[in-house]
Amino acid sequence: MPTSKEAYKKILIWRYKHISERQFVYVLSILVGFLAGIGTLILKNLTFYFHRILEDGLIKDYHHSLYFIFPIIGLFLVYYIKKYLIRKDIDHGISTTLQSISKKNGIIERYKIYASLITAPITVGFGGSVGLQGPAVSTGAALGSGVARLFHMNMRTRMLLIGCATAGAMSSMFKAPIAAIIFAVEIFSLDLAFASLVPLLLASVSAVITSYFFLGKDVLFSVQLQDAFEINDLIFYIALAIFTGFSSVYFSKIYFRIINFFKKYTPFKRLVFGGIAIGIMLFLIPPLFGEGYGIINNLLSENASAALKNIHYNIDFNNVWMVIIFLLIIGVFKVIAMTTTFAAGGVGGIFIPTLVMGSALGNVTAKIINQFGFDVSETNFTLIGMTGLMAGVLHAPLTAIFLIAEITGGYDLFVPLMLVSAVSYAITKYFVSNSIYTIELAERGELITHNKDKNVMMMMKTSQIIEKNFVKIHPEMSLGDMLKKAVAKSKRNIFPVVDNEDKFMGIVLLDDIRPMMFNQELYETTKVRDIMKIAPAIIFYNDTTEKVMQKFKESGAWNLPVVKNRVYIGFISKSKLLSVYRKKLLEVTV
Repeated sequence: MPTSKEAYKKILIWRYKHISERQFVYVLSILVGFLAGIGTLILKNLTFYFHRILEDGLIKDYHHSLYFIFPIIGLFLVYYIKKYLIRKDIDHGISTTLQSISKKNGIIERYKIYASLITAPITVGFGGSVGLQGPAVSTGAALGSGVARLFHMNMRTRMLLIGCATAGAMSSMFKAPIAAIIFAVEIFSLDLAFASLVPLLLASVSAVITSYFFLGKDVLFSVQLQDAFEINDLIFYIALAIFTGFSSVYFSKIYFRIINFFKKYTPFKRLVFGGIAIGIMLFLIPPLFGEGYGIINNLLSENASAALKNIHYNIDFNNVWMVIIFLLIIGVFKVIAMTTTFAAGGVGGIFIPTLVMGSALGNVTAKIINQFGFDVSETNFTLIGMTGLMAGVLHAPLTAIFLIAEITGGYDLFVPLMLVSAVSYAITKYFVSNSIYTIELAERGELITHNKDKNVMMMMKTSQIIEKNFVKIHPEMSLGDMLKKAVAKSKRNIFPVVDNEDKFMGIVLLDDIRPMMFNQELYETTKVRDIMKIAPAIIFYNDTTEKVMQKFKESGAWNLPVVKNRVYIGFISKSKLLSVYRKKLLEVTV
């Protein structure tokens, strides 16, 4: 009986013989979509299970003070699971996936398949004010990478399957397959060519069918449009666009400030301080508990009092202005609660909190307008508010447009969706150049974009193109010794000059010593220091490939030395650089 390794090898051989590469990618995209859908379903159901027991059970039956206690318990559980069970840190799902694509050729560690599945439901289920979209993408991306590696797929296909997993996770989460594809393209900068479009379609459809199979027709957001777009409301939509644009700037700035504030503390102190802070916020503002789908659905059904039902203050929510004030409080503090959850060590995503904040601000805008004698649809403004925040915070305007269009079952609001999305994105982009997903990667020069040249150069590592078959010489070496010990033994026409500590001092070119080579009178009197010269440019070991390219362009040289802390490492040749660039370009072109 064949062993598992032999059977696995036979499967691979059979595949190579009978299934073309393109057809096999289609099969894998369906598989990855299914797996991403299953992962998302597990996340949603585990979270629902915790939420049902805690908020709908214990808090409701006993005392609202448990709003303070449960988030702290959840964060402590996550802390010890990460420290003693997983034994690795779990960063933001989408950001780490982007980094894996740009710096690790799409290879994602296997522990990320289950890490978020364990920790995210605990974080959210116990009240952490974050979402599940990021963990769903992280799990799906790890599955996509794992499937690609299992079947020995190249880097190009591996990156495509990660995109398929991302589309699958979102498609399963929202039952919005078109928006899911656009999300994968916008966030992961995939090329929307036929070779990549079909696998994305198959993965997205596979995931949404999986979701329908297990959950039926249940959707996260239940909404039926009652009011069509009215041209008379255009000025109000413009006002909403500006409002959501600046709110997106607030969202991003607050996120960065809180994260940076907590960085100066140890992980345990962040856990304690952050846990207490989030506990206090949830105790004072209970609607911040968990993801916040209930708030969105109640606002979409124009039932704001139900969205605020857990607030235990003696307040008359029949007073519209009181509703407006508390919805504004939710909008302002949702991002603070979300970021504090992250800073304290919680695991989750920013997608759903963005929608919660957008729905609250959109609903507030409609209520204020109506208080001045106008009549605009609160449902429509709630939806458009979500679009504006998505476009601004996530820097994903197309995703925002098509997600809302799909969950409403039509395109009746397409004009205001496009308007608000574009304006909000433009305002946010002016003040915040990169999204929360990409800011740290952009600062390190590791961000994948739609610019293929930059992507290829970013994926190339300087260490991989350094050549070390150069013979080193010392400044006190005589010309005769240099000819005997270096020139005679080297196949290169350039010689690095280093001191006794291998610190780089300069170079000697074969062309420079050729006139002296046959003049033996100079062999002892001429030293290397007399004929060496400064290199036209120096490449530092940590230089990006883009910077290396720029140095070659400015210097006009064909070989440049590489140093690390002034110590000579080797040379990079322009021919080797261009050769590796062309090879990498072929690998990443989908």
